[in-house]
Amino acid sequence: MNKYKMEKSILVNIKNKVAYIKFNRPNKFNSFNREMALLLQDELKACAENKAIRAVVLTGEGKAFCAGQDLQEVTNPELNPGFKKILEEHYNPIVTLIRSLSKPVIAAVNGVAAGAGANLALACDVVVANEKASFIQAFSKIGLIPDSGGTFFLPRLIGFQRASGLAMLGDKVDAIEAERMGMIYTYFSSETFDDEVQKLAGKLANMPTQALANIKSAFNQSMSNSLEEQLALESKLQIASARTQDYKEGVTAFMEKRKPEFKGE
Repeated sequence: MNKYKMEKSILVNIKNKVAYIKFNRPNKFNSFNREMALLLQDELKACAENKAIRAVVLTGEGKAFCAGQDLQEVTNPELNPGFKKILEEHYNPIVTLIRSLSKPVIAAVNGVAAGAGANLALACDVVVANEKASFIQAFSKIGLIPDSGGTFFLPRLIGFQRASGLAMLGDKVDAIEAERMGMIYTYFSSETFDDEVQKLAGKLANMPTQALANIKSAFNQSMSNSLEEQLALESKLQIASARTQDYKEGVTAFMEKRKPEFKGE
């Protein structure tokens, strides 16, 4: 499938082993409602099951990446699902799916990423941003706390003091500053952003997929493991990686001084 398929608030394009998932509520700055959250979960599950997909990109249509929760939904008595349902059925499953997906997930932050939108981006494996993008922990400004993994990932990325300050003050962080403080991997110019994202996604999609999955698993478990537990896990995952065809291809290509052709097997 080489063209976007329309699924209401989510656009999907599978091209060159990469699934491009685009938030598609540009008139609402791609803020989440229940329909969009559930559709995103469906697409992430489909990516997990499709062996032809070896990398995933999350991005937004229009000027924003994602402005977080659609407040019109939560302030409408007829539509409001309530925060318990929003967190337990919308955002928490999305974060879990991103972190459990055995393929690299790239957040291509094309514009403002606020609230849950910022934290879903930070849950991804590699976060890149348009130089004009920005990140805002907007929760405190309306009397809420960061959710969608924000209190977990942000302090680990940028340190306790900066994370606490950004969460409490709700300051806007531009892409250049986000890279400087370690919040994101890198940023690209507006002119080259789309091309650079495709190049990055293509590179990851052609790398040894099982090794990348094992790297992801190791980092996930490092969040709570002791050093001894992590060393044991590294041994387990390294042995598993060494049994893959991609490892054999990588070593053979190195010895033969050629570019490896990884199959994700």
